[in-house]
Amino acid sequence: METIDLAKTELRELNQQLHDLTADTDKTNWTVENPKGMHNVAVGLNVPVTVEINGHVGYYCAGMNQEATVIVNGSCSTGVAENMMSGLVHIKGNVSQSAGATGVGGLLLIDGNASSRCGISMKGIDIVVKGSVGHMSAFMGQKGNLVVCGDAGDALGDSLYEAHLYVKGVVKSLGADCIQKEMRDEHKKELGDLLEKAGITDHKVEDFTRYGSARELYNFKIDNVDAY
Repeated sequence: METIDLAKTELRELNQQLHDLTADTDKTNWTVENPKGMHNVAVGLNVPVTVEINGHVGYYCAGMNQEATVIVNGSCSTGVAENMMSGLVHIKGNVSQSAGATGVGGLLLIDGNASSRCGISMKGIDIVVKGSVGHMSAFMGQKGNLVVCGDAGDALGDSLYEAHLYVKGVVKSLGADCIQKEMRDEHKKELGDLLEKAGITDHKVEDFTRYGSARELYNFKIDNVDAY
């Protein structure tokens, strides 16, 4: 176990040590103490190591993650797991806006609530939120899955492409071109697999509603000009 205390070690030094790791490293478990809201903690990891952060972090924690498991025993500010490619990012608290923005792959698991624009422009990432999400979540979502075990704010899925949205609670409003859709067998399996992967056993697939794109904004139509 490698332990780094950010009260004594510069953040740049921590990130450099993590960036220098190779795929065959034997330093596979790291603990980070005293993050105290620092930005850019554990960004750009690209090897299968586990980094556990004890405390709250600031902007862009675990951004661009590949293969690594990053666990935050606290809450996160803007842009956690932005442009994530693979691996697991698990936040034990709440997160601010734009969680998982532009994420391409991997799983972002949030135990608490997420603020606005959760999953904005998602491109293949799976995001599971045990709490609720704020307004314009999955805005311009292209691919991947957003699972919300609580409620969703205004304009869910605005300008959505082909991402799948599953919400258990109340949706305040749907964004442009986002509609409620049939929950077919393949979607039930997809959602069930995501809940299992996230370790969630107290929610049933049948309690969720699926939302997706009506596909009316794919091509410009003069009749829809007010929606653009």
